[in-house]
Amino acid sequence: MKAMILAAGRGERMRPLTDHTPKPLLKVAGKPLIEYTIEALVAAGIADIVINLAHLGEQIQHYLGDGSRYQANIVYSREGGTSALETAGGIKKALPLLGSKPFLVVNGDISCDFPLQNLSNKSCDLAHLVLVNNPAHHPAGDFALGSHSIASAEGSPKYTYSGIGLYHPDLFSQLAQGKSALGPLLKDAMQEKRITAELYHGFWMDIGTPERLAELNALMLK
Repeated sequence: MKAMILAAGRGERMRPLTDHTPKPLLKVAGKPLIEYTIEALVAAGIADIVINLAHLGEQIQHYLGDGSRYQANIVYSREGGTSALETAGGIKKALPLLGSKPFLVVNGDISCDFPLQNLSNKSCDLAHLVLVNNPAHHPAGDFALGSHSIASAEGSPKYTYSGIGLYHPDLFSQLAQGKSALGPLLKDAMQEKRITAELYHGFWMDIGTPERLAELNALMLK
């Protein structure tokens, strides 16, 4: 299985930290965020990794190289300039690097101890999402979880999408190249009951602000 780490975002809420450093290279306990994700993927047996790049992306590529020091094979999908293609657009552009089988996608700005190996041999229709309980900064959640693990944009309670998911290339087959958000694409597929999900109760943080970065730093240093 291949994996994609989403690393092209501008990190507006992280400014001024991200004015000169891309968010995935911000350090936690002395190590860039993205390194933790790469190490978790490799530990789960997923060594073929695609990383998309936009804002200050050359720094990420220079730091990580070809991934050999992590026992990984890293290739890059360059989106150009400082304006990323958003999640679905970025995945669509990277599809030639990801192949024809389901692949794992992980947000580059999360910290989570979800066992990624659980997804390495899992089958899915169009996508399988990992959901978590709603954090204080996102109390409304994103998706509901129904019977037979079917995810829905309707219903309650709603849970938060963790930024970890298994995706089939077919989900993006009708999507035009260019900037495109993931949410509407998932919601359309949910209406056809083609998205499944699971709820994870372990550690998860969205590292979206300097305050949450500092909180994670304090946790890791303990």
